Amino acid sequence: MSTKDKMVFDFWYAVNNTEVVLMPSRHLETFGTTVLNYHLVSELMDTTTQVRVREGRMLASQPRIVTPAAYSETMLEGFGEEAAKYVEWLKQHEQEIKILQYGYMLRQESFSEHIVSDTMPTVVERVQKEVKERNDPLAAVVIGVDKPWDVCLIKLFWEVIQHSAKANIQQMAERHLFDPDGGARARAKVEVEVLFRAAAKDPALINVLGQKLQQSKLFSEYEDRFFSLLKARKP
Repeated sequence: MSTKDKMVFDFWYAVNNTEVVLMPSRHLETFGTTVLNYHLVSELMDTTTQVRVREGRMLASQPRIVTPAAYSETMLEGFGEEAAKYVEWLKQHEQEIKILQYGYMLRQESFSEHIVSDTMPTVVERVQKEVKERNDPLAAVVIGVDKPWDVCLIKLFWEVIQHSAKANIQQMAERHLFDPDGGARARAKVEVEVLFRAAAKDPALINVLGQKLQQSKLFSEYEDRFFSLLKARKP
């Protein structure tokens, strides 16, 4: 087996043997940083009675909308070569990868691990019970492999992204962030409406309204309404 083939085998081995047994109950923040608390359970190589439990945090920055050409800007901090190769595969084969389209940054923090002498099912059940008792809406429990284990975290994060995508997209759409101008026109219209109401009460603000309409290139859209207001205010 060539080195290249072994690299492919390694990350696919991890992907195919990763199972999220406890998913965070809360979706990723749309307009802020999210901290996921993961618990990764894996058997040590060549044994069925030694289980490693890794615990840590994964930080995702506020999602941002990027074009496919900007996928290469996605950053992975603290993850190994196999995890990076898995992300590259996702870039090339998935059309709806929110983690890449939104430019999430992944970073590992507060990492710890310990080995337990017990069977895998028993350890998983115990870890799940402990995590559930903490009532942490951003906690996850994952069954994975001991090497390359960081690929298992990418798989976890991808599933969390899928779970969060609908809410993230809806909240972004409500702020018109998918508009070509990033919502600038929508925000300008909100400001114009406020000025129209204010100018209806105070004629001195009509000139300010007119200037706003010109600056935001909305005058033609509001022209009739503006002149009606102007006419109504003439003595």
